[in-house]
Amino acid sequence: MVREIRRRARQIAPQVLFACIAGYFAYHAVQGERGLLAYVHLQQQLQQAKAVDRALDAQRAELEQKVKLLRPDSLDPDMLEERAREVLNYTREDEVVVMSPLESRPQTGGDR
Repeated sequence: MVREIRRRARQIAPQVLFACIAGYFAYHAVQGERGLLAYVHLQQQLQQAKAVDRALDAQRAELEQKVKLLRPDSLDPDMLEERAREVLNYTREDEVVVMSPLESRPQTGGDR
């Protein structure tokens, strides 16, 4: 009986060892640091980074355009006047200022 168990164990041992090694590599090919799941996660991060990059490029282009307009060689007098009046809170004598209510203010009364 013991001989039979040993004989079968010797026959099965290489197959079990090969199955364990194959399982180890298969697990790490999927779950490992450089496995398929890590690859998918990196692809998602890459897409997010590209979206952020596009948004920052657009913002940079907008800022570059504003800076270009403020350079002495291409200074737009109307833009300079508009910005100065906005920052200093000035108006001309012939202008009319229309004040509108703040939209964040809660409305009183209303439908009930």
